[in-house]
Amino acid sequence: MQKVSVLLFLAWVCFLFYAGISLFTSGFLLTRLELTNHSSCQEPPGPEPLPLGHRGEPGACWMASRFSRVVLVLIDALRFDFAQPQSSHMPGEPSASLPFLGKLSSLQRILEIQPHRGRLYRSQVDPPTTTMQRLKALTTGSLPTFIDAGSNFASHAIVEDNLIKQLTGAGRRVVFMGDDTWKDLFPGAFSQAFFFPSFNVRDLHTVDNGILEHLYPTMDSGEWDVLIAHFLGVDHCGHKHGPHHPEMAKKLSQMDQVIQGLVERLENDTLLVVAGDHGMTMNGDHGGDSELEVSAALFLYSPTALFPSVPPEEPEVVPQVSLVPTLALLLGLPIPFGNIGEVMTELFSGNKDSQPHTSAMAQASALHLNAQQVSRFLHTYSAATQDLQVKELQRLQSLFSKASADYQRLLQSPQGAEAALQAVIAELQQFLRGARAMCIESWAQFSLVRMAGGATLLAAACFFCLLASQWATSQGFPFHSHRLSVAWGLAGTIIYAGLLATAGLKLDPVVLGAVAAVGSLLPFLWKAWAGWGARRPLAALLPIPGPVLLLLLIRWAAFFSDSFVIAEARATPFLLGSLILLLVAQLHWEGQLLPPKLLAIPRLGPSTPAVPPRHNGMHALGLGVGLLLCTRLAGLFHRCPEETPACRSSPWLSPLATMVGGRAKNLWYGACVGALVALLASVRLWLRRYGNLKSPEPPVLFVRWGLPLMALGIAAYWALASGADEAPPRLRALVAGASVVLPRAVAGLAASGLMLLLWRPVTVLVKAGMGAPRTRTVLTPFLGPPTSQADLDYVAPQIYRHMQEVFRGQLERNNSQGPLTVAAYQLGSVYSAAMVTALTLLAFPLLLLHAERVSLVFLLLFLQSFLLLHLLAAGIPITTPGPFTVPWQAVSAWALMATQTFYSTGHQPVFPAIHWHAAFIGFPEGHGSSIWLPAFLVGANTFASHLLFAVGCPLLLLWPFLCESHGPQKRRQTPRNEAETRVRPEEEEEEEPLMEMRLRNAPHHFSAALLQLGLKYLFVLGVQILACALAAFILRRHLMVWKVFAPKFIFEAVGFIVSSVGLLLGIALVMRVDGAVSSWFKQLVLAQQR
Repeated sequence: MQKVSVLLFLAWVCFLFYAGISLFTSGFLLTRLELTNHSSCQEPPGPEPLPLGHRGEPGACWMASRFSRVVLVLIDALRFDFAQPQSSHMPGEPSASLPFLGKLSSLQRILEIQPHRGRLYRSQVDPPTTTMQRLKALTTGSLPTFIDAGSNFASHAIVEDNLIKQLTGAGRRVVFMGDDTWKDLFPGAFSQAFFFPSFNVRDLHTVDNGILEHLYPTMDSGEWDVLIAHFLGVDHCGHKHGPHHPEMAKKLSQMDQVIQGLVERLENDTLLVVAGDHGMTMNGDHGGDSELEVSAALFLYSPTALFPSVPPEEPEVVPQVSLVPTLALLLGLPIPFGNIGEVMTELFSGNKDSQPHTSAMAQASALHLNAQQVSRFLHTYSAATQDLQVKELQRLQSLFSKASADYQRLLQSPQGAEAALQAVIAELQQFLRGARAMCIESWAQFSLVRMAGGATLLAAACFFCLLASQWATSQGFPFHSHRLSVAWGLAGTIIYAGLLATAGLKLDPVVLGAVAAVGSLLPFLWKAWAGWGARRPLAALLPIPGPVLLLLLIRWAAFFSDSFVIAEARATPFLLGSLILLLVAQLHWEGQLLPPKLLAIPRLGPSTPAVPPRHNGMHALGLGVGLLLCTRLAGLFHRCPEETPACRSSPWLSPLATMVGGRAKNLWYGACVGALVALLASVRLWLRRYGNLKSPEPPVLFVRWGLPLMALGIAAYWALASGADEAPPRLRALVAGASVVLPRAVAGLAASGLMLLLWRPVTVLVKAGMGAPRTRTVLTPFLGPPTSQADLDYVAPQIYRHMQEVFRGQLERNNSQGPLTVAAYQLGSVYSAAMVTALTLLAFPLLLLHAERVSLVFLLLFLQSFLLLHLLAAGIPITTPGPFTVPWQAVSAWALMATQTFYSTGHQPVFPAIHWHAAFIGFPEGHGSSIWLPAFLVGANTFASHLLFAVGCPLLLLWPFLCESHGPQKRRQTPRNEAETRVRPEEEEEEEPLMEMRLRNAPHHFSAALLQLGLKYLFVLGVQILACALAAFILRRHLMVWKVFAPKFIFEAVGFIVSSVGLLLGIALVMRVDGAVSSWFKQLVLAQQR
């Protein structure tokens, strides 16, 4: 079996999983239909005439305007408690720990001195709490769906009716300044605009200072009707420092001065709106639906009396979308067509001198217009799609009809009907709130057919991986049949697409991919069963899950518990530790830890051939204890999920720049650099130990000189990043330039090293001489060139094993000018050396994307992997020529370590925990209009552990052969001087262990082992994504589906894609090394013939 076929086979299996993930996702994460209808003054929202007095007035449309101008100050991430009076604080926390309280003192003064002119509300935000979705809600009055969160940094123009479009359509002059997200959402909509880049969360002042430069001059000019200022400093301060940092108090104090300056400049016909688009967690993040994230501040102020009563003791809670219909009617505009918000009736009650009946009628009038608009939207939307619940829709329409009829009767006899008026207001509010609740629930409707189809395809792919991994090492299995199966799948897809096109139906790429996957899988299974499987007993085809598989199945079943998903960061180290203890116990039971003299003692249970132990008992126990210790130390680096408020996240995951004390910062910087140096030194020592550091090949030279340069660049960047704010003014330009150059230089060096490794992956020391060889590692002339690929595959190990014994006499008969004799040192670790070098080159730039102190986690990662590989190698015999098999416990432990490292690097499978700062490593000024590069950097930061462990997965196969040097045969050292190169007497000669050259001794078994390893790893990862998909499918109406199960599925899906690509890259690297070794031997043999 050719190794290229192995790679193609695994790529085909990955495609099966991709098709299942895509099909399930298309049914689970749906987007609602966006209507392009628009409201207009010429078309009333309902059949009833507009209220009397609303026609013909200046600025009137559906309702007479109360204000001619509005100043909207949007303070990003202005959490509600940021605007609370100083006497209030969050329950359970002393006020001394909340430095942000009382910083917006101007709001408190207005509420105390001018209670009828200002009002503070708690704005209830609909998740997801990302900026782009909140801007959509604040302008359209609608609800973005869950999947829209993915486009938070790839905004597109809003096609739905919105306030900005209504304002420009009415000829109002809209001036904007601030977050450039508005530029993409409303292209060309502003009469004047000052956009500033918003993605750099480390920059606290550029956007805010740019706004302040234009804010007051624009207000004084009077050339505006609506002024929008979107400040970002509070949000960026939360991301960089958190809400409890002194910088947050400074930033809020700055916002307070802005509000005070605006209040002093307002005219009587102007309304001031200060709003937060969302809140933030205790860590300063947002994107989820925790109480702190969905609680934002909303403050309204007018120089004239705006409210008939004084503010309540507890601020009223209003949905965020309620601001849209309220502002539209206050400005005399039509309510946007797709709005589902409810007007804030208190703003339509008149001033404090208004009569109660007049105030109530004004409220009922506003509510009725609002209800007419929502009823029209529901009718239009239900006619275009079947998303809305039919029974609930009918009930709401009946409720609206009754409320509308009661309202018309009140208009005919307006006097003396106070109770009826209040009843009408209650009915209209009930209708509006019911409509909003129905939309929230209905827009979470799922395509059950697609979800079931995707889950079925994932299950079929997992089952196929399990069966094929059992069959892979058997003789005669049809590995090449997948090519014909792929052809069948493509043919079926083309026929299906043709039928759809003939019928005039829309072609869905997701469905076409699923059809291709099913069309290729079924023929393969049929041919494999008919031509090979039917001749074998059923028990040999169906693997029996061992204790390890059962343990993992229990873990996968726990994915159906939201509590376990939340606590997975703590459960994974426990499972990994249990598996380590199981491995040690299994080694003891199989006799791998017993002294040789005790191996002959009979034991209970099935007998297996006794293999001499490669390690003594204390050594293996030491490996197990070291693994458990590393696992425990890695657990110290953890980030607590927001659902566990009693938990405290590790402070070591924060950047050094957030530390206040200079001495502590310097000590931590030294520890981080020490971990970096230790990581570099350990890799170099490992390569030197196995002799691969003595090669003159370009990759080895790069390891000698390039890796230290990369480590130096990383250390220098850490020093600049941790002290950038403390740099003298004259050096800040230099520091800013170095912050750009250093990360890019490290990435460029890593890319160069990987290219060199792919170009010349054979890292062995070759020496040529005349006459007899001086060492045992001799490659002598071969009797004729190989006549086939099989001959070439057998050249290396045969020459490597029988060099002196076969050709010694021939060499002695040759004269001094005889054929050239070549000595190759440490060819037995050629595969592992390339893998370790590649992993190191990947790890350094990935480390740069994390906080400085995560370097300690990366050091633990390498140490933990090293110990685990040695422990696993102790139980895998290599004395047989094949087949080679990597046991399930090895693959399972490797996958568990990837998950544990994901959590130890400060990640959680939730959107608020994403490390957005990684997008600015090397790009502190942002990326312009590019979205792929920041997405790549953030993804590399998030899924670094998945990538590293997937690329390093072939080490599970290679390491047992590498550990042969620890066996009874003594490992030969590379000659260091002329005295050591003298030929030793025959009786003192010891055969050089073949190590990884044993794999080339059986090329078919080598390819089968690579295929089996890839299938097992894909199975372990595939069952994880299958469990998450089934949990989301079965628990789709669970309270925590969007908070826990949906994010977990998304992270597992992306993690599977990254891991599968990394696995293919790792196996491809092994094949590249194998091909280079074959080419090397072929050139050597041909040179001998000349």
